[in-house]
This record gives sequence, C-alpha cells and structure tokens, in this order.
Amino acid sequence: MARAGDFWRFVWANGVTQMGTQVTVVALPLTALLTLDAGAFQLGLLSAAQMIAFLLIGLPAGVWVDRARRRPILIWSDVARGVALLSIPVAAWLGVLTLPQLYVVALVLGVGTVFFDVAHLSFLPAIVPKERLERGNGLLEVTRTVSVLAGPGVGGWMAAALTAPIALLADAVSYLASALLLSGVRAQETPRRGERGLLRHEVAEGVKFVAGERVLRRIAVSGALVMIANSVCAVGLPLYLIKQLGVGSAQYGLLLSAAAVGSIVGAVLAARVTARFGTGRTLYGSAVLATVLYLPALATGPGWRLLIFPVAGSLYGVAGSIFGIAQLSYRQRITPDHLLGRVNASMRFLMWGAFPLGGLVGGALGEWFGGYTVFAAGVALMGLAHLAVVTSPAIMKAPASLS
Repeated sequence: MARAGDFWRFVWANGVTQMGTQVTVVALPLTALLTLDAGAFQLGLLSAAQMIAFLLIGLPAGVWVDRARRRPILIWSDVARGVALLSIPVAAWLGVLTLPQLYVVALVLGVGTVFFDVAHLSFLPAIVPKERLERGNGLLEVTRTVSVLAGPGVGGWMAAALTAPIALLADAVSYLASALLLSGVRAQETPRRGERGLLRHEVAEGVKFVAGERVLRRIAVSGALVMIANSVCAVGLPLYLIKQLGVGSAQYGLLLSAAAVGSIVGAVLAARVTARFGTGRTLYGSAVLATVLYLPALATGPGWRLLIFPVAGSLYGVAGSIFGIAQLSYRQRITPDHLLGRVNASMRFLMWGAFPLGGLVGGALGEWFGGYTVFAAGVALMGLAHLAVVTSPAIMKAPASLS
C-alpha cells in the first residue's frame, strides 16, 4: 500500500489538473466564440469533439489500462494534453489560429482524458484501503469542486484581461505540473499477467459485469443522461448568457464558479452521509434530490434573475456530488481488481460517450431556436436524468460488496 505522501501527491495532481481544466471550460468555447466568431453549430461541434473519444476508444482503453501499470498512463496523458493546449496560444500569437485547429486540440484532449480518467479511477484503490474509498473519493471531489469553483472565474478573468487563447496557457501548465507530481507517486500496482484474450472478448468482460449488476445498470443510464444534459448546457450557457443577455466574460466565469459551491459541501458530507445511511439509501436519496433541485434554473434571466442560476446549481451540486462519490466508491469496492479498468471504461463509455450527442443536439437547437431554448433543454434534462435511479427503490438495498 502506498504511503500517505503518495496519496497527497495524487490529490494535488488531481487538483492542479482540474483547476486548469475548468479554465479551459470557459476559455476554449470563448476562443471559438469571440476570437474566431464561431456560430452555434460550430460550438456544438467543438463540444462534441472533446468527448467523441469516449465513443471511439472508450471501451478498448479499459483493456489497455488493465494490461499495464496505471501511473505511467496518467503521466503521459497529462503530457499529451498539455502540449496540445500549448499549440493554441502559440498559433494565436502567430496569427494562424483556426477552428479546425481547435477541433484537433479538442480531439487530443478527449483521447488523453479517456485514458487518464479510466486509469485515475482504477489507480485509487492501489493507494487507498477499500474501507476508506469514500473518504479518498471525497477528498478528490473536494479538489475537483474547489477547482470548479475557482477555475471558471479565473478563466473568465483571464479571457477578459489576456484574451481567451492566452488563458489556455494556464491549463497547459497545469497538465504538465500534474505529470510532474504523479511521477513522484509510488504504489504497488499489479497489472494483469498471463495469457491475454482477444481485445473484443476482454472488452466484453467489462460490459457484461456492468450489464449484470442492477445498480450499475441504473447508474449508467442516469449518467448518460446527465452527460447529454451537460453537453447541451455547454452550448446553451454561453449562447444564452453571453450572446443573448450580454453577460461579460469575467461575469460569466463567476456565475459558473458560484454554481459549484454546493458541490464542495456535498463532497465534504459524502463519506458521513454514506456511513450514516448506507450506500443504497445514499444513492437513492441523493438521486431524488438531484431530480428537483436544478429545475429552478429555468427561471434564469436578466438582472437579479441571473442569481437564480448559481443558487440552483449549488443546490443541485450538493446532491449530485454525494451521488457521484457514493456510486464511484460502490463501483470500486464491488469490482475485482483485474476487471476494474474495463468496468470503469465501460461506465465511462456508456455515460461520457453520450456527451457528443448532446453537443450536436445543442448546436442544432441553437441554430433553430436560440440560446434560451438550448439552455432550458439542458436544465430540464439534468433534472430528469436521475429518474433512472429514482424509479428503482430497490437500489436502497444495494450491497456493500459482492463477496
């Protein structure tokens, strides 16, 4: 088992990467929108390009992660993403930046994220005892949500003060810093040995495990709908708030940051709530709350009504964060180590693979109906996404393990 210092290096690497990523959440679409004058459908394509890798290589990535040590995968994924992002401010400085380059960078980011996320989720049990997974995942979620809180505001300020392409330097540096921190982590990893089967057969093992576990099946459906909703919102938010309501870049970033406050609260409470109520009831109760708490964001509008968005987002964030930590810890605990990469990849494929669909749908809706329609569709779908769990009260009896 790894030392405590290794876990904290892992946590800091996660926090640094997430901070830069949240800058990109603001700066990349603003680069397309304000620097290159992209339209709604082009924003949708950019959003889809970032996630199409989950559809194309999401499942085989799990096999490759299970066959190898996970730390080197994490490091090289960070390096690749950092170098790709560096190309944007360089091209902007040279005056040769184009939308096709943004699409290519988005694709590289997506491929790196596929491998990083699957390896990241599969690496944690090597440095944290299984009985402390909720606490470990909770600390990682705190760093992520602090980054979500601060990153968009920083990204919006940097985009306003330095231009959006230059703001992407922050993310590039964060990926390279994360790679450096991860290079110092030591953990006892046991990659799968022995004869390897055909790729499709090994992929099928992970999919069958998810399909055969009733709680994971419901979580996968809910997660897919959440990702579609997030993707639609990624198109609708800048179109509605910036183009339609005239919100500035810095204010836009602050609104996104404020909406993340509740996620920090949920991350801090997740381990205590799960210990108090058990995994099953925590999953079910947080899904019920997540179904209703984001819907008031539909009333977001000009003036004081802009405040409705971050308030609703924060309330949703409490429930959503608790649900996310509970379902991830449950998955890590019940899955055999030799299958963990493939099960995580299968869940990522089923959930995040839906993200490009949302980007394309959001782009099309924006072209036809305007920014508010896209924004409202994303908010409504976010509220409906957890019904896959809510309509199955039996989830309250979810076991702590399969042993």
